[in-house]
Amino acid sequence: MHCVMPSPVGHLRIEAAEDGISSVTRTAEECTPPTTPLLAECVRQLNAYFSGQLTDFDLPLHMEGTAFRLKVWHTLRRIPYGTTRSYGQLAAMIGQSSASRAVGDANHHNPICIIVPCHRVIGADGSLTGYGEGLDMKEWLLEHERKHHHA
Repeated sequence: MHCVMPSPVGHLRIEAAEDGISSVTRTAEECTPPTTPLLAECVRQLNAYFSGQLTDFDLPLHMEGTAFRLKVWHTLRRIPYGTTRSYGQLAAMIGQSSASRAVGDANHHNPICIIVPCHRVIGADGSLTGYGEGLDMKEWLLEHERKHHHA
């Protein structure tokens, strides 16, 4: 099951398994409407995020990966909206402070962009390092969250 929605960062392809959202990625595909309540709810929440009205997603996720990647992806969801962490800080958050490169690799393989906010992870010097969906999207998402963050 999937749909494709328009967004300020381009079309997003949303895929779902029976028990949760399994993928959100940028695509050049044409928009297609959601065909299930779960896909419709994901589109609704992403639109609320893009309008600055949603800071925390409440969706069931279906993520498959190694135990290490799953741990990193789960921890990414604990990085507050409008803030960033370095790869080293994220490695420390999972109790493996020397694993910043492995954390970067797990981030690169995150299948659910935006909802699992790997865009909130930056270089130790504050630089915007790699992002699977493109640095332009990472920069846009971080700026969007800075504008709408009400700490």
